[in-house]
Amino acid sequence: MTDEFPVKGMDAIVFAVGNAKQAAHYYSTAFGMRLVAYQGPETGERETASYVLESGSARFVFTSVVKAATERGVFLAQHVAAHGDGVVDLAIEVPDVYAAHAYAVGHGATSLAEPYELKDDHGTVVLAAIATYGETRHTLVDRSGYDGPYLPGFLGRGPLVEPPARSGGSGVSPEGRWFQAVDHCVGNVELGRMDEWVSFYNRVMGFTNMKEFVGDDIATEYSALMSKVVADGSRKVKFPLNEPAAAKKKSQIDEYLEFYGGPGVQHLALATNDIVATVRAMRLAGVEFLDTPDSYYDTLGEWVGETRVPLAQLRELKILADRDEDGYLLQIFTKPVQDRPTVFFELIERHGSMGFGKGNFKALFEAIEREQERRGNL
Repeated sequence: MTDEFPVKGMDAIVFAVGNAKQAAHYYSTAFGMRLVAYQGPETGERETASYVLESGSARFVFTSVVKAATERGVFLAQHVAAHGDGVVDLAIEVPDVYAAHAYAVGHGATSLAEPYELKDDHGTVVLAAIATYGETRHTLVDRSGYDGPYLPGFLGRGPLVEPPARSGGSGVSPEGRWFQAVDHCVGNVELGRMDEWVSFYNRVMGFTNMKEFVGDDIATEYSALMSKVVADGSRKVKFPLNEPAAAKKKSQIDEYLEFYGGPGVQHLALATNDIVATVRAMRLAGVEFLDTPDSYYDTLGEWVGETRVPLAQLRELKILADRDEDGYLLQIFTKPVQDRPTVFFELIERHGSMGFGKGNFKALFEAIEREQERRGNL
């Protein structure tokens, strides 16, 4: 109640992609998401095609250019050409767009869109937008007066593809969702600019610093990075920010910045209630996860202790575990989901812990380094 910049949560993750129809098919099939809305030539939108997929409160929007005719279409086309498929917008739901935008701009944010309203028979949505690192933006959304499928101009749609049947586990939810929400969104920025962007979120959005990882916390024999986490007061919106650090070889952050062509969103963490069932289902659907050597599990039980998932099953599925003073978490990371080694995903199941798997950093980064070496980019 005392936040100067109150938020309700993440509203949508918006991707600019080369082929939105194919991206929507992939995420409905491989991530178990459901198509809920569409906008394109058939609905009167002549420049772009957009597919809206949901899983619980997590909402992904995939947009591609049909024929660039305006500044927006040209930007999206150029973004895909320069960066490949990637996130262009981390949209945040707020109770008052006018107040949030005024506060942000008053504290130094660059406005990309002044507050405006979209209306249809379902009501009114209020939107505005501010710039953040790279070419990423935060659209501020108030949909409290709207009951449509996404935004005015979008047509509600049923499931694009029914997700494949589950294999094992008790099921993530009665509705069969594989994940329920976006847990956090990780951004990569250039060397020396992490603190600048941490300060940006502190100043412009009233976010506070939640965690900090530097030095040996987040290094291997070959590569290193530094990371700080900012979050709103309710901890519903969490943004870890990474920058590379000096090391013997190229870090995962260096690789990302090189292939993405600058700063941007590196990975999205998805909260699940049943990581075992979700991993089994996603693997069955063709999603590739990072491998973890068996040696990781030889001593895991000694410091993590008992978890909901037996150690043998963690070993079988290559799921990581970590414990802190508040509880424990289970997590696993996909390989990049496009040809460029840029955007990937994390699945996370929390049991009290609000951490980010600090005890797994070394194992995770070594797994990423093995993939970098295979690509010739270490």
